[in-house]
Amino acid sequence: MNGRKNILVTLGLVLSASLIASAISVLLVSCYYSRSQFDLLNVICSEIAGQKPETTEIISAVLKDYTTGNTEHLMDDAILSRFGYRTDDFSGSDAFLNILFITIGTLTGISLFVFTFLYRNKLESGRIQALAEYLEQINTGKAVVLTPSGEDDFAKLEDEIYKTVTFLYHTKDTAVQAKNAFAENLSNIAHQIKTPITALSLSVQMMKQHPADDLPCAKASYTTADPVGNTTGKLFSQAVYLEQVEKQLLRLKHLEEALLVLSRIDAGTLLLEEARIDVFTLLVLASDNLQELSAVSGTSIEIPELGEMMIVADLDWTMEAVINLMKNCMEHSKNGVIHCSYSQNPLYTEIQIWDEGDGFAKEDIPYLFERFYRGQNAGGGGIGLGLALSKEIIERQNGTIRAMNRRDGGGLFEIRFYRH
Repeated sequence: MNGRKNILVTLGLVLSASLIASAISVLLVSCYYSRSQFDLLNVICSEIAGQKPETTEIISAVLKDYTTGNTEHLMDDAILSRFGYRTDDFSGSDAFLNILFITIGTLTGISLFVFTFLYRNKLESGRIQALAEYLEQINTGKAVVLTPSGEDDFAKLEDEIYKTVTFLYHTKDTAVQAKNAFAENLSNIAHQIKTPITALSLSVQMMKQHPADDLPCAKASYTTADPVGNTTGKLFSQAVYLEQVEKQLLRLKHLEEALLVLSRIDAGTLLLEEARIDVFTLLVLASDNLQELSAVSGTSIEIPELGEMMIVADLDWTMEAVINLMKNCMEHSKNGVIHCSYSQNPLYTEIQIWDEGDGFAKEDIPYLFERFYRGQNAGGGGIGLGLALSKEIIERQNGTIRAMNRRDGGGLFEIRFYRH
């Protein structure tokens, strides 16, 4: 369709130029013949008036009627034909000029046609060449910013090429970042798996070297290395090593579950349902899931009832995110209280969870939500994925999360769920 449009535009330009040339030629011929007629009538009238002065008034009246268009009463008996004259008898001397005018008009039209056609082709060839050179620069990695060259038929093509190139560069950068992130995550996963596997191998090796002769939990006295490689003279038993094995298997299970969830988030296959959830109910359900851990750590969770405040989110996954934040606070506040608070305004609903511990190390705060990052005060059993998982879940539900230290001491997590 664009090709036909270009042809029609070119043809229109050529026809316009030809019509202009033809109009100029007609105007010149018309002016010339008007002058010729004037000269001829002037000669005839002068000669008649000179020989017959009494005819001057008649000649003047006839010319006046003819020039004003009042020719109805004038005689129309073709007197010149009776005298044996024809039309071409009065143009014979001007035949050369007629041919000259026709030739000039024709050549002018042809010249304008050729000039317009060649000029347009030159412009199009230049634009095509410029775009081709730009694409070649892109292929060699030397492309510069494509600046607009005008509002012509190629402007839209130029704009689409620029958009495509920008998108390709963005896709390339994203792919490189994803590749680097994948390599880093793979390295972190390998490191996280290596620690429990090493502990499992040592425990199994020790149980093989010193099997118990009676019950599985009977003690076998010897001096050897413990499951983490430290030399000791304490009494060990298969039950101790089995406990270590169970602990490391549990750690691997948690790592597997967290990695599966994160992989679903990265692939966009984790479906989060939208439902109206009361914030107080959300916090209470999360706290109920941590009763056993709370009893072991000696901490308690304080959740005030501040009235009904609703958010739109997935209950199960949002509760999982809040559980991870509460667990992190428990690790930093042994035998303390975990506090919760929440408020609402026309823009967002805010949830705050904080502890009474020493807070976060200042240099750790920018990296707390990165995968596999473990701060200076992190507990010994974590794998560094809980906070990252919480961040991914909250941000996928039109929310934000940040960590900070309170002025009165302790670490604080601030969650905001925006209404729009």
